[in-house]
Amino acid sequence: MNHLDNNCIAIFGASGDLTRRKLIPALYHLYATKQLSASFSILGISRTEYSDTTYRTKIKESLIVSEKLEDSEQLNEFCSHIHYQPLDTADKANYAALKERLAALSEQYLTAGNIIYYLSTPPSLYGVIPECLAEHGLNQNDDGWKRLIVEKPFGYDKASAVALDEQLHRFFAEEQIYRIDHYLGKETVQNLLVFRFSNGLFEPLWNRNYIDHVEITSAESIGVEGRGGYYDGAGAMRDMFQNHLLQVLAMVAMEPPALINSNAIRNETVKVFQSLHPLDEKALEHDLVLGQYTASKVRGEPLLGYREETGVEAESSTETYVALKLSIDNWRWNGVPFYVRTGKRLPTRVTEVVIHFKKTPHPVFGQNTPDNKLVIRIQPDEGILMKFGLKKPGAGFESQEVSMDFRYDSLDGDEVLTAYERLLLDSIKGDPTLFARSDAVLACWDFVQPILDVAQSNPTRYGYACGTWGPKEADELLSRDGREWRFPCKNLTDTDYCEL
Repeated sequence: MNHLDNNCIAIFGASGDLTRRKLIPALYHLYATKQLSASFSILGISRTEYSDTTYRTKIKESLIVSEKLEDSEQLNEFCSHIHYQPLDTADKANYAALKERLAALSEQYLTAGNIIYYLSTPPSLYGVIPECLAEHGLNQNDDGWKRLIVEKPFGYDKASAVALDEQLHRFFAEEQIYRIDHYLGKETVQNLLVFRFSNGLFEPLWNRNYIDHVEITSAESIGVEGRGGYYDGAGAMRDMFQNHLLQVLAMVAMEPPALINSNAIRNETVKVFQSLHPLDEKALEHDLVLGQYTASKVRGEPLLGYREETGVEAESSTETYVALKLSIDNWRWNGVPFYVRTGKRLPTRVTEVVIHFKKTPHPVFGQNTPDNKLVIRIQPDEGILMKFGLKKPGAGFESQEVSMDFRYDSLDGDEVLTAYERLLLDSIKGDPTLFARSDAVLACWDFVQPILDVAQSNPTRYGYACGTWGPKEADELLSRDGREWRFPCKNLTDTDYCEL
C-alpha cells in the first residue's frame, strides 16, 4: 500500500448510478493495485434502507458483473471495508447519527478523523449537505482533515454558480473543496501539457505565428439514454461545453506554468478563461450554431428524434449540438480562431484536438499541398497523429499526405489509471491540481452566460439526422473562412474502420 493518510471515504448518494458504475469500481482497482492507504473505510450514505451486509452484497454483485471479477478473497476483503448509513440528507438532526458512525469508523480503522465527503447527489443538495455537516462540526479540520468532492454541474447559470460558491464557502474553505471534472482525470488530457512544454520540436510552434486554427471535437454516438428529464433542462452547452470542453481548451491554450504544482497550473488555466473574447449577440448570430437531432435510421436501426425521447418536452428547444467559433485575446493566440463542437447522436464517440498549422509561404511544389495537422486523440484509440506532405513516387514533384502516429497502448509500464481512479487518488493525497478552482468556474460562467442568454431569446435549433455530423450550418461556420471540419473515425488513423 502507499504511504497515504488513513481515511474514510463517505459517499452521499451511495445507492445511485455514479457510485455503482464509477466510484466503487475505481476504489476497488486502487485497492487491488495497492494504491490506497494502509487502512481505510468506505461509508455509503443515502435515504435507502440497507444494512452493512445487504449493501456489501449489492456492491459485490455489481462489481462481479461490471468488472468481470471472480468471487475472490481479495474482493471479499475489499467489501469488508464498506459500510452503510441510511440518512435523510436534508434533515440536520439525522447527522447526529452520522457523526457517531464516522467516529466509530475512525476508531476502528485508525483514520484519525480524515474524511472525504463525496457528493454523488442531485445538485439541489450541494448546498444542503455541507450546511448539515457543519451543523455537527463535521467540516472542521481540528481532528483530521476534511475534504468535499463536488460533481458537476457547478451551477445552472452564472447566478446559481455564484450562489453555490457562496454556499460552499460558508461551510468549507476553498482548499477543502474539490470540484471534480472527470475530463481532467484523463491521461490524454494531462499529457497535453507534457507534450506541449517538454518537446522543443513543438513548443516554439505553439502560437499565432505557426498555427492557422484549432479544432476541438467531443462527439457522442448515443442519445440521452433515458436521461431525457435531466438533459432537457441542461442541453449540450451546460452538459459538455461549459465544463469539459473549456477545460480541454485551457490545456491547449495555457502558458507554461512557473512550477508543476496545483496553484501554478490552475493560475494559468484561469488566465485562459479570462482571456476568452466576449461574444455579444451580434457575434453569436454568425459564430454559434445550435442543433437538435431528428429521427433516422443508422445502419438499419431506427433511432428516435430528440423530442420523441422519454422525458423530453414535445416542443423542446433544448440543444443537443453546439458548434462555436471563439478567440483568445492574448499575445500567443491573437487572430487564431478556435472551433469547438459537441453533440449527441453523431456518427461515432470521439474526443480530439486538431492543431492546423499554417501553409508554407511559397508553395513551389504545387498549390494543392497537404495541410500540416497534429491530431491529439483523447478518446478512444488514444494517441497522437501527425499529418504532413511528402513527394508522390514517380516523375515530378507532386506531394501527397502521409501520417505518423503514436498510440498510448503501445507504452510499456504501469496500467493507466481511469479518470475517476486518478482523481480519487489525488483527493486522498490532497492534490487539487486536476480539480476546478472557484475563480476558474466563475470565469467560465462569465463567458458562457451571454451565450445562454442569446440561446434562450433565440430558440432557433437546426435539425440534423441521427448518425450525421450535425447541421449543415455548422459546416458553413468553417467553410465561410475557407476551412472545414475534420470528420474523425473510431480509429485514430482512419484506415481500417470508419463509422460513416
